[in-house]
Amino acid sequence: MKHFDTLIIGGAVMGSSTAYWLSENPDYDGNILVIEPDPTYSQSSTALSEASIRHQFSQPVNIKLSMFATEFFSNFHDHVQVNGEAPELPFHETGYLFLASEDGMENLKNNHEIQKNCGAEVALLSNTEIKERFPYMNTDDLEGGSLGTKHEGTLDAFSLMQGFKLRARHNGVDYLNARVISLNVNKNKNLVNEVKLDSGEVISCSRVINCAGPRAKWIAEMAGLELPVEPRIRAAFVFDCREALEGQTLPLTIDPSGVHVRTDPPYFLAGAPPPNDLEVDPDDFKVRGEEWQEHIWPVLAHRIPAFEKIKVMSSWAGHYAYNTLDQNAIIGSSEILPNFFFCNGFSGHGFQQSPGVGRGLSELITYGEYRSLDLSELSYDRVINNEPFLEKAII
Repeated sequence: MKHFDTLIIGGAVMGSSTAYWLSENPDYDGNILVIEPDPTYSQSSTALSEASIRHQFSQPVNIKLSMFATEFFSNFHDHVQVNGEAPELPFHETGYLFLASEDGMENLKNNHEIQKNCGAEVALLSNTEIKERFPYMNTDDLEGGSLGTKHEGTLDAFSLMQGFKLRARHNGVDYLNARVISLNVNKNKNLVNEVKLDSGEVISCSRVINCAGPRAKWIAEMAGLELPVEPRIRAAFVFDCREALEGQTLPLTIDPSGVHVRTDPPYFLAGAPPPNDLEVDPDDFKVRGEEWQEHIWPVLAHRIPAFEKIKVMSSWAGHYAYNTLDQNAIIGSSEILPNFFFCNGFSGHGFQQSPGVGRGLSELITYGEYRSLDLSELSYDRVINNEPFLEKAII
């Protein structure tokens, strides 16, 4: 029977980031296996995400994770290159613009103070200032907004994942195309010691890391653990607009309704949480056209009148690994099963947190503690104790 010191279930951006950081750590002494059922990643949350990064969160740990990602992305080639070659990771700085009506402005102001204290470059804008910068926008029902003035925008999620993976494999990490169907827990020692695959093969291990994205709760159940993470569908619509928007480039703009829109040259891209935002089958990737017609388009046309005359060019749907407790990541292990590690529930902001979370798990596994950025607020303990650590700025 094959044995691996660290076995990672799920090889998209979180699994590959964790494999990368462990294999880069000179103090980590062990072999690593990443198990991924879909080597094309065509239906992974990574490949189907909108691949954006922002510093505008309500919790300092989330802001700091994204700020580290900005630093990492700026030197991406040097971090992941193999023999001088690495995927391109161009950054398109557009900013995020959170809009608020009168009853939402206080929340934006509170978040703004937290963000500034963490070093984020953000600006609070009045109704008038928004109109001056973005004259194509209807601001009549707005009180103001919060704009990220630096380090917020879009990247290529697939390139990020590939960079982590290629470097990890270069460092000796093994990848296996398979699906985990069960875990064996040694109840005397209270440890996961074996993983069974759909091929029938059984692999022994010293620890397991759950990076299974929208399917994470079923992996946790195999270990006898409850995880409040479920697949929630999110659709993206790419559309063309006949009329040019005169003024500053449209940032990734979040309307008070929850609808968001951004430039996606030469087009625009929009999406929103479904009106009935419930758990879906993890194999359900159907775009609900009525969401566009009945919910998204009317909001876009109200906020930007030029969007009355638009044409949808394409659309797709992917999944959030949605943490129903507090929309925040769940990271690390617990006393219940000390060698089973969580890396789950990112609720739409996992792409931008992948560098910092992978680094944190590497430290936790190697040293038994976080050394760069303390992620203990995101531990599984809050799930056990039913103590939400709420992130208010979820898109």
